[in-house]
Amino acid sequence: MDQLRPESPASATRVRRAAAFSVHVFTALGAGVALLAMLEAVREHWTAMFWWLGVALIIDGVDGPLARRLDVVHVQPDWSGDVLDLVVDFTTYVFVPAYAITASGMLLPLAAPLIGVGITVTGALYFADRRMKSDDNHFRGFPGLWNIAAFYLFLLHPSPLLATLGLAILIALTFVPFHVIHPVRVERLRWLTLPLVALWGVLVIDALSRNFAVGPIVTALLCAIGLYIVASDSAIRLLRSLKA
Repeated sequence: MDQLRPESPASATRVRRAAAFSVHVFTALGAGVALLAMLEAVREHWTAMFWWLGVALIIDGVDGPLARRLDVVHVQPDWSGDVLDLVVDFTTYVFVPAYAITASGMLLPLAAPLIGVGITVTGALYFADRRMKSDDNHFRGFPGLWNIAAFYLFLLHPSPLLATLGLAILIALTFVPFHVIHPVRVERLRWLTLPLVALWGVLVIDALSRNFAVGPIVTALLCAIGLYIVASDSAIRLLRSLKA
């Protein structure tokens, strides 16, 4: 019986390059998902829009580890995964949610376009800011998570005045140098953060499956976890400064 020929170096290189490029294609799929989310938003199918944004969130969470595992930076040096990731993230984290927020009818009518413009402009600037991450992997300022802000807007359905003021404050906080936890990369309290994020994901799925018609307990848990992510680092720093 003939022995199988060993794979040639050239063939192995082609396979590695194809695998690495497939990660870029996977990342770029997020842009297609953003278009599907936008189509649902234009039809005012808000829950369907959030489902698609959730798919985009999963893609964003998976492509980074895949890229590092396959050493995409060195295997496909002509393609910038960082730029591609930022382009896709802007559409899914900022642009589509900005449209949903503006068109939701939940803001003061005269202020809604201004809020939408503010979200897209500050979101674009934030994604271009090289200081958006701290040395310990916290986000610096409100991290452009307008998909999450939009989710809470539809969940809580506050009065138009309160919704407008709250979103205006988030826009202003984009460049305020406080730290927000990166749910995966921040090591401090990771034992607590990861289970809370997992619980948050389950509760979000429950809220979307019920078209946001959830009880006060689910709403309170979602708000508490969101507050923990946004404010826990600032609270820890404040306590440390008071003890010093």
